[in-house]
Amino acid sequence: MYTFSNRLKIFSIVLIVLGAIGWFTGYNSAHHTTIEDVKEMIAAEAASHHGGDHDTASAESHSEENTPAANESQGEEAHSDDEHAEHIMHQIHNRPYAALYVAAFFFMMIALGTLAFYAVQHASQAGWSPVLFRVMEGITYYLLPGAIIVVAIALWAGDHLFIWMNPEVVAEDKLINAKSGFLNKTGFMIRAVVFIGGWSLYRYFSRKFSLAQDAADHNKNFKKNFRISAAFLVFYLITESMMSWDWVMSVDPHWFSTLFGWYVFASMFVSGITVIALITIYLKSKGLLDFVNDSHLHDLAKFMFGISIFWTYLWFSQFMLIWYANIPEEVVYFTARFEHYKLPFFGMVVMNFVFPFLVLMNSDYKRIPWFVVMAGIVILIGHYVDVFNMIMPATVGESWFIGLPEISAVMLFGGLFLLLVFYSLSKAPLKAKRNPFIKESELFHY
Repeated sequence: MYTFSNRLKIFSIVLIVLGAIGWFTGYNSAHHTTIEDVKEMIAAEAASHHGGDHDTASAESHSEENTPAANESQGEEAHSDDEHAEHIMHQIHNRPYAALYVAAFFFMMIALGTLAFYAVQHASQAGWSPVLFRVMEGITYYLLPGAIIVVAIALWAGDHLFIWMNPEVVAEDKLINAKSGFLNKTGFMIRAVVFIGGWSLYRYFSRKFSLAQDAADHNKNFKKNFRISAAFLVFYLITESMMSWDWVMSVDPHWFSTLFGWYVFASMFVSGITVIALITIYLKSKGLLDFVNDSHLHDLAKFMFGISIFWTYLWFSQFMLIWYANIPEEVVYFTARFEHYKLPFFGMVVMNFVFPFLVLMNSDYKRIPWFVVMAGIVILIGHYVDVFNMIMPATVGESWFIGLPEISAVMLFGGLFLLLVFYSLSKAPLKAKRNPFIKESELFHY
């Protein structure tokens, strides 16, 4: 049995507390920003960009400032400046909500990706993975609270994240109004209950059958797990796609991609597998999981490598098709990221593809724990940035930055994730001893 150490418990709680304090500090700072503050920021930025040219331009305009045409032009310019400053102010106000939502969704998708991987192992009756089942079950314990938190943030933030939640915007925007039969709060809530309810019910019964199998002298629970896992995967593939439309893609309701559900799936799947590997290595370092060998680690790293390639394929397919078709309402998605998000947009490709490709290609390196840990940390950071790139451009535009709200939100939900996952791991033996494939799994060698 694993014992949840006081040191790790305290560390998790400290992360939660510091994260909450940091986020509320960032929230208060953002919401005390006025339109006058924004104008000063814009003026300071313009002055730093133009330098001496600003004085010359002012001198030239001074000679014409008293003409009627100049006065009218200045009035229009002032109105335009006010609109721009108000737009920037709203983006700054949106930033803490978006930072909280990105972190909440990121940790929720790790648990959901792990649940999908766990179901695949049961449905395929894989012989190599039963020694890892308890680790997977521990990670999926976060799914129910994590998913509820994501939906709660979405409803609380409202049009700070989802402009279709603003009735005035819906009334004035023909495209959003045409989608209002699907994009409305009632439908959003009903679908969320179906998604979360289905995922949680599968997790509950699968865990129940897994634990019951340990005490049974027959394989009925194992067979039940096989059947519900096969059915769940069908449910998961449908609901995961719809969830990605609701919870992620609808932050920009003017744009859509038929590949988006698969793209989000690849990100959550590789993130879940990576966390399984990291927690397994951590538990082995504590003298536990002695029945897990380097071949199991090799297979986890192999999945990390393979799904990273799959993610890259989907990223490139979505980008290439939209870029090649050059349809304005589709290209705008990537235009915003090219103009204002070059570093995170292309940086995540390096972290999610180039780095794992180079580090994990060699079969021997997949058996070295510190190599897998290094690759795993980079992959997780890369997929956090991936979620960041999905949410931020539509909510904060060019006013993005990875600062106090973003880091604090990661600390807050990272601490909660550790607290719940390791609490769950301490509630059952780490070995599924009566699984029919447990002996094959213990003797697994690749």
